[in-house]
Amino acid sequence: MTESTATDWRQLREFAGVDLNQSFILSWHAEFELLMVDIDLFLTEEHPFYEEPRPAEKFCIRPAIVEFSLCEEISVDGNTSGSIDEIAAALGHGAIDGLRRLEDGRCEINGSFGTVVITAERPLLRLKGP
Repeated sequence: MTESTATDWRQLREFAGVDLNQSFILSWHAEFELLMVDIDLFLTEEHPFYEEPRPAEKFCIRPAIVEFSLCEEISVDGNTSGSIDEIAAALGHGAIDGLRRLEDGRCEINGSFGTVVITAERPLLRLKGP
């Protein structure tokens, strides 16, 4: 897939004011047709919920969930064997190298956990409460 057929996360309104390359995936979970990615999210000063880091912190990191509704399929490094629940449960945690929305509507996330391609609705980013 060429760069011209994909939209980098920096151009997606869902991720305005965050830096995914400084964020960390903690876990993956699927139930029914919903894939949830638990993440420590790096907020930039442009984000409406940005706060100055506390004295013990260097950055503004907040817990969040990236939700993919109507999830139909997940592949990891091209492998689609297993149910969505099984694949999500087996995915590891780690730093995010990139996220992009492919021309056909699928979403690709890559990092130390591999390359994950998700067939679902657009991602929805939700910050967790205090």
